[in-house]
Amino acid sequence: MATLRAFQNEIEEIQAKNVAAEQQQRAAVLALETTTKKGKPAVKQDSVDNSTATAQATSPIVERDSVDEDLAGVQALLLQGDDASHRKASDLIASVVTRKRGECLVHLGLQPPHELLFANAPVPPEPILVPDEANATGWTGSPLTEDQLTKAISMLISIVDGIGATVTRLFDHPTRATCLVRIPPPTVESTPEVRCAVVGNVDSGKSTTLGVLTRGALDDGRGKARVGLFRHKHEIETGRTSSVGMEILGFGPTGNPILPAIAAAPDSEVVKRERLGWEDIAARSSKIISFIDLAGHERYLKTTLYGLTSGAPSCVFLMVGANAAGLIGMSKEHLAISLALSVPVVVCITKIDMTPANVLNETVKHIVKVLKSPGCRKTPVFVNSVECAAEVSQAFIGKRLCPIFQISNVTGQGLDHVRTFLNLLPSSEDEKRFIKDQPLEYSVTEVWSVPYTGVVVNGIINSGTITAGDSVLIGPDSLGGWINTAVKSIHRKRAPVPSAEAGQAVSFALKKMKKGVVRKGMVVIAKTDVPPPKVTRRFEAQVLILYHNTTLQRNYQAMLHCGNIRQTVRLIDMDSNQGILRTGDRATVLFEFIQRPEYVKPGMKLLFREGSTKGLGVITKLL
Repeated sequence: MATLRAFQNEIEEIQAKNVAAEQQQRAAVLALETTTKKGKPAVKQDSVDNSTATAQATSPIVERDSVDEDLAGVQALLLQGDDASHRKASDLIASVVTRKRGECLVHLGLQPPHELLFANAPVPPEPILVPDEANATGWTGSPLTEDQLTKAISMLISIVDGIGATVTRLFDHPTRATCLVRIPPPTVESTPEVRCAVVGNVDSGKSTTLGVLTRGALDDGRGKARVGLFRHKHEIETGRTSSVGMEILGFGPTGNPILPAIAAAPDSEVVKRERLGWEDIAARSSKIISFIDLAGHERYLKTTLYGLTSGAPSCVFLMVGANAAGLIGMSKEHLAISLALSVPVVVCITKIDMTPANVLNETVKHIVKVLKSPGCRKTPVFVNSVECAAEVSQAFIGKRLCPIFQISNVTGQGLDHVRTFLNLLPSSEDEKRFIKDQPLEYSVTEVWSVPYTGVVVNGIINSGTITAGDSVLIGPDSLGGWINTAVKSIHRKRAPVPSAEAGQAVSFALKKMKKGVVRKGMVVIAKTDVPPPKVTRRFEAQVLILYHNTTLQRNYQAMLHCGNIRQTVRLIDMDSNQGILRTGDRATVLFEFIQRPEYVKPGMKLLFREGSTKGLGVITKLL
């Protein structure tokens, strides 16, 4: 598995190079259009724009790790009594909030190091620091008395009120605090969104947990909370999810969840009926969590894989039943797929109210053993406080941490920590793979036919922006062609919006289209004077065989998952000397789509499987 990590690093390098090349090409096209209109030669300008594109290619990929440093001086400015210091603190917070999509965390007082906070033990008392030796113990910040902390929080509330923000203290402590500063978005169009996929073995409590989180009513121990999430009759009868379900949870400006008033409803029919519409939740929310409820049964693994690859989740919630004695069945499979796709993992141990203490301890030991194994190399962090939940939500993605929550959907134990964690997760739109200054590219993941509206598609904008009324191309069709159409309207979380940008999951109503023509796996691109991109049936990829019980040879067929594309491919050729591939082998492989050509690009990550066989790869060349 050490080879897997090195291969994933190479994939990231290939993706970064392709992003830079695309931006340089885009800059060259814009420069050519500009010079053509002005009637001036484009030689010198082209080189200038290429250098500009190189600089822009790196800017979206840079992680903003300097937020804490930017806010380091806020505490001292808050405690000073002059207006100039308060204005400076207000400007500093406003700049950070703007960069962080309307919210940021302000730390006041002496903050414990992550080693102590994530150690699954009570945080020791604050040390008595000697001047100039504050960092010797690992604690950061400046110590405050209880009166000073109260004064700093009051002044913080006063100064951010001028920029329309609210301040919420996340936990109670006499000498330190973490405050959420959040500006309510003006419209649904600008509301930040976090996409989370929910996976796990059969009967691990995935749908029940989502029902409790999104509806607010606790479960009765017999699945009352999950009834409202099922989409099909056979799911209600069996209690097992077989499709990709979507649920949303909204958080208000103060961090409180937007929930219907049904907490005391005894009847499951009331729980199913009395629910807030998505448009109501979106209108009242300052942040939206979109849950992708995936199937746990082995027969629906193809559906689960499609949800993980096409939904572009920021993290994966792996549900594990406390009575299951560890990671069993499909839980290991889902964990392996998430690690292969480089998606951060969060573990939720459910059903702790009905599990004996010895069985729960065995489950926890097995989970920790698997996470620390050479194949995962994750550091488990047991989240037992709101302070720990707030800190791990900001740090777990970049530091190979795996938060572990222990929850009960019947008693409600641990659910507040989960809600705090979800409320503070970084927005999915901030990820480096979504670039706004590139041409429109929209992946179609769902297709519906709505009466009196026509064909409606759902998906994620990978790059660019779109406005209602824009002319677009959709394709490729079965012959590899592109179809002219227009976007009649745009909906986000079932609420109408005038436009959308890269990273957002939205729905389009397409003009003069038939449902039989549009399918999952298509792409919507901007209609310009430049000829549409060519689609391909054959492509070259670097692959790593994660597992195969025998050998892979030429003409081997498997199901390929690449973004929103799900199609059978044939292995045409490989650069292996013996002409075969085994578990752990790396090779350059030539693939061919069986049914129809598809729109793929170099740098796209792919996952192919057939039975127990799994392989990871990245597209390097189109043929």
